Amino acid sequence: MTGGFTDTTKQSQDFKGHGGDSDSSDNSDSSHDGMHAAVVKKSWDRLSEGNDLLLFGSRKTSVSLSTLHPTQVQIFRLWQIYLENANPLLKVTHTPTLQSRIIDAASDVANISPTSEALMFSIYCISVTSLVEDECQNLFGSSRKELLASYRFGCQQALLNCEFLRSSDHDCLTALYLYLISVRSDTDPRSLSSMLGAAMRIAQRMGIHNESAYSKYTALEAEMRRRLWWSLIVFDNRVCEMSDSKSTMLTPAWDCRTPLNVDDFDLRSEMKNPPAVHGKPTEAIFAVVRSELYEFIRQSAFHLDFTNPALKGIAKNIKNGSVPEEGELDTLENMLEDRYLKSCNPENPLHFMTIWTTRECLAKSRLIENYSKHSEPSVQQADAQRNAAVSHALRMLECDTKLITSPLTKGYLWLIHLYFPAPAYFHLLEHMKRRPLGQHDEKAWEVMSENYEARFINVDDDNPIFKVFSKIVLQAWEARQAASKQLEQPPLEQPRIVSSIKSRARLILSNPQYSNVEQSHDAPGRNVDNLVMPVPMDFGGYGLMYGLEAQCAMGSGFKGYTDIPGQPMMDFDMNQLDWTAMDWNPMLARGW
Repeated sequence: MTGGFTDTTKQSQDFKGHGGDSDSSDNSDSSHDGMHAAVVKKSWDRLSEGNDLLLFGSRKTSVSLSTLHPTQVQIFRLWQIYLENANPLLKVTHTPTLQSRIIDAASDVANISPTSEALMFSIYCISVTSLVEDECQNLFGSSRKELLASYRFGCQQALLNCEFLRSSDHDCLTALYLYLISVRSDTDPRSLSSMLGAAMRIAQRMGIHNESAYSKYTALEAEMRRRLWWSLIVFDNRVCEMSDSKSTMLTPAWDCRTPLNVDDFDLRSEMKNPPAVHGKPTEAIFAVVRSELYEFIRQSAFHLDFTNPALKGIAKNIKNGSVPEEGELDTLENMLEDRYLKSCNPENPLHFMTIWTTRECLAKSRLIENYSKHSEPSVQQADAQRNAAVSHALRMLECDTKLITSPLTKGYLWLIHLYFPAPAYFHLLEHMKRRPLGQHDEKAWEVMSENYEARFINVDDDNPIFKVFSKIVLQAWEARQAASKQLEQPPLEQPRIVSSIKSRARLILSNPQYSNVEQSHDAPGRNVDNLVMPVPMDFGGYGLMYGLEAQCAMGSGFKGYTDIPGQPMMDFDMNQLDWTAMDWNPMLARGW
């Protein structure tokens, strides 16, 4: 095959014996075992040849994948977009080696190996995903929707051609991962979670979660596998949050080390030992810091309390037990700031993204830790603890607003949209509804207004989930107005978030279609009286943060807030919404 990629990972490598003297009995046994495994694998391949069609349906043999590739110029353009918008955040491909393969493949798209073709199509997919409509039209002369449909179909067919469900090829798994990221915004999180489950099982079969399996790989291959595992893990965890699932793989049950803080050019194919770690930010800084942050989270009690308490016994303390549990997050934050963030240049897009994403995640972790500590009704919470939780929620929103509004992150918005700060909103709104004249309220309304203006600018006024969110906001504001009036205080200045919501509500009410919807509430299948729907963390069944259903079930309020009399957190009539007619995609695209 000429002009195509050469696969970086041969399947036979998975069955090689370990090193040693060729005459030793141990090596002979190892070689024999390797040969036996290879024979068994080939037998399975022959038995199941051509029937690997569980996902994506059957191969469309009438379609030549070479016709679905963009032009050579467009291939290089998509590659450059990938290098600018996706690669810095994911770091699951090695630019120095992959770029030469891209150049070769672009010159002869009819002769590309199946796994390499899948990887190329997945790069097209994630590249277009990172663009907005105008950019797609200007750069490629087609709509974003058309480009995604074509490249996603091509990627599906290419994945089928390389038998991705049974493959142990590194490129193949990388292609599947990039494809799943690209379909995230248009896919029900529950469906995506199931697909990710397949990817995680493939990764485990390949052994990339197991550090002991890395001894047979070069330094380059080992590092790229670690990067892929951690990128998969973090994405899987977020999708599990969105799908209200506790099946996240972010647990202490595996031992893959975090990626090294090195540049791609530090990693060369002939290297047997890993390169020295840099003491300054590298091009992998985002992936490195995020992995270290989630390494801590997967071992933490507050995370496992909500996901898998049975695993708390095997979790390790970051200081081997020498630091009290309540001080571990402080230790982690200080370490990340000193080791990485203080050396970052806030004028650099990747560094800016790393700084504020890390700080937002730390604030979220502190908020979850607060819930974990006060999850039982018998545990009373002091004002200082309540105020601290409010501060964490405010910090989340402030960091998120910086990320959304900065021109530096334009190419990274596809990932930022995945992390809507729902826990912060719901915590603040519930807190202010119960304590409408608290010391943080004025700041909270201002911070929420700023984030709302950044996050909701393109959300359809008539989006049903936006209506639910609006109702929650207005209830908290009405509680503040009532408390102020009771104390005979001067009229309050209306926050911008409230003014905007009321203005948009008037537009909805003036729409003739609204009256028609209102008249149809009694239609069969639209009554939700018996639907279990914990509104604060679960819009329409899509959990926004794992575990908080334990804190806010319908009719119970936040456990641990002893002065909340077991009332529904947000008491509005759910039958006012036509749940069967909802279009979830606009909010799923923004990480709801």
